[in-house]
Amino acid sequence: MTLALNETHDPVLRSWVSSAQAPNTDFPIQNLPYGVFRGAGSAQSAAAYGLGVAIGDQVLSLSGALRVGIFGNDLSLELTKALNAPHLNDFMRLGGATWSQVRLALSRALRTGSPFEAALQSHLSPIAEAGFALPAQIGDYTDFYTSIHHATAVGKLFRPDNPLLPNYKWVPIGYHGRASSIGVSGQRFHRPVGQTMPPNASTPSFAPAKRMDYEMEVGIFIGTGNALGESISMTDAEDHIFGLCLLNDWSARDMQAWEYQPLGPFLAKNFASTISPWVVSLEALAPYRQAWQRDASDPQPLPYLDSPQLRETGAFDVQLEVSIQTKKMREENLPAQRLSLSNFSHSYWTIAQLVAHHTVNGCNLQAGDLLGSGTQSGPLPEEAGSLLELTGGGKQAITLSSGEQRIFIEDEDSIIMRGWAQREGLPRIGFGQVEGRLLAAR
Repeated sequence: MTLALNETHDPVLRSWVSSAQAPNTDFPIQNLPYGVFRGAGSAQSAAAYGLGVAIGDQVLSLSGALRVGIFGNDLSLELTKALNAPHLNDFMRLGGATWSQVRLALSRALRTGSPFEAALQSHLSPIAEAGFALPAQIGDYTDFYTSIHHATAVGKLFRPDNPLLPNYKWVPIGYHGRASSIGVSGQRFHRPVGQTMPPNASTPSFAPAKRMDYEMEVGIFIGTGNALGESISMTDAEDHIFGLCLLNDWSARDMQAWEYQPLGPFLAKNFASTISPWVVSLEALAPYRQAWQRDASDPQPLPYLDSPQLRETGAFDVQLEVSIQTKKMREENLPAQRLSLSNFSHSYWTIAQLVAHHTVNGCNLQAGDLLGSGTQSGPLPEEAGSLLELTGGGKQAITLSSGEQRIFIEDEDSIIMRGWAQREGLPRIGFGQVEGRLLAAR
């Protein structure tokens, strides 16, 4: 993938969709993230969904844009089929050159003065009135543990004298999760039930989980895959990444504490995960890349996890925010309250390293596979990406604007996550939001 800046990044570009110029919009013309949507009034069926691109407060139908002719008249059958598909998988498989080709055509068609303005008007729908589905059919889901700040903070709760296990600084830690329970923003799910070991008890109990938590993560969607038995090098890793989204990896901490040894998370995490409807391309994020470095006192990555590109531009300057809105706050018309603000650049392991490590043994990734970054916490207490950290393991309650207190998530609480990249002189490239709500146990 060519990540050098091109005409689509020009900060002076303006769109004939006026809301794309609104202050702090997540979706200026320099962004153009992909999603799967149906417009207001569409049939309530899977067949009503199609591919869309966010621009300002609107979503543009890609099948409609295709009919208007913005992509030219000599499209391959594969690309034509992909743009008319109900999910992004077929488009993901086509690779970086095609992704850039489509992005450039969309940018030119949506710019002020475009000859396609009148024809495209009828293919726009308000985002606020649209319905969304998962951006892709997710075949496999792997969750990593890339924030050393999160790993250290959690480790201190259980192993105060030795919070990091010996392998953490040498190898990206991950586990295979459950793809079938991943939902799109707006997901509602019931408090899970399972086994926990209460304090001072000699036998476990079976009951609804009491220590419900969120995890602020970045999702990484695989585009082009690799053949079984072949690995993906650091040099090529980002060529296989279609884009990034926001991910809330819900966790039942009391269930997790009882079951996680010796094989890691299971029922404590497979009941629900929620992702944002929009996938932001790496090309859109190119202006917000930055150097990645490893502290000189730490072990440096083994050669298969290192490269000059990693050192020069491997990190992403993306702000990550978590807010909470309780039932009482909604009833009193109080806005959601920020709980934390961190940055993806704090990650100990990068997205390229995750792909290289995942495939070094010959594991085959496929279009639509999802990788989770793991909880993204920063070095400061207010940058913690979970309540487990913010409350010191449940020992220090957080007081909300409604007068309520929280140690862990209560029934009817909504957790809202947002992400954006922004620098002086450059447009804000946002991810929208991912919102999910915990319901009472069945």
